[in-house]
Amino acid sequence: MMVIDGKKTATEIRARLRGRTAALEEKYGKKVGLAVVLIGDDPASQVYVRNKVRGCEEAGIRSFAHYLPPDTTQAQAEELVRSLASDDAVHGILVQLPLPKHLDAERILACIPSSKDVDGFSAENIGKLALGEEGIVACTPLGVMELLRRYSVELRGKRAVVVGRSNIVGRPMALLLLNADATVTVCHSRTENLAEECARADILVAAVGKPNFITADMVKDGAVVVDVGINRVDGKLVGDVDFSSVSQKASLITPVPGGVGPMTIAMLLTNVVTCAERAMK
Repeated sequence: MMVIDGKKTATEIRARLRGRTAALEEKYGKKVGLAVVLIGDDPASQVYVRNKVRGCEEAGIRSFAHYLPPDTTQAQAEELVRSLASDDAVHGILVQLPLPKHLDAERILACIPSSKDVDGFSAENIGKLALGEEGIVACTPLGVMELLRRYSVELRGKRAVVVGRSNIVGRPMALLLLNADATVTVCHSRTENLAEECARADILVAAVGKPNFITADMVKDGAVVVDVGINRVDGKLVGDVDFSSVSQKASLITPVPGGVGPMTIAMLLTNVVTCAERAMK
């Protein structure tokens, strides 16, 4: 069994991004820019935004952080995002979720043009992914694919099972694996014989948001297991996979923390630079 080191891989990616941002600034005389919008005072969101701003600094990306109060109106939020969409200094726009309950997140996100949609959430970018065309891909699934590539995991013809069908992780993850010629099954809360489906997987991706949900009896010997879950239990971060038991059967496995998590921000920054390269060219 080998543990996949997402933290090390993410560090390497950020170092490479510094070269790409420096090259763009030298050639076009412009810095790469990411605008981050945080509405409200959710503590977890504040931590995420700080980490993203810090990541920008490390990668040579200029960050524009916009902090709006919890009572921000729908019109005010949409007006800000539309103004960022027309700002040439901004190459990517990220609206930190979740938003306060009185706001319509879909309408606000719809104000982000697909060319600046660094989260890969827009209908256009998801549609391109479904069609196998080049676009911006959701950061967490993209990070999973990068880890699988770097650890030389063969996907072509292999049986991949994705547990979870969210628009942020599960669905784009399944499409990426399908585009890589894997045979893909998507499982969810209504799936019958879930354990049996998981146990058939050569590559198992867990994204259900339930701590230690995937147990050893659900994993085939020698499978590659990717844990996307981040859950807090008794003050500690744990994944969707029971690491202690599953690691005894898996050939490769991601830990929590230190696995997929660091890759999400690294791929966000990668998406920002990709958007900037396309815009400047």
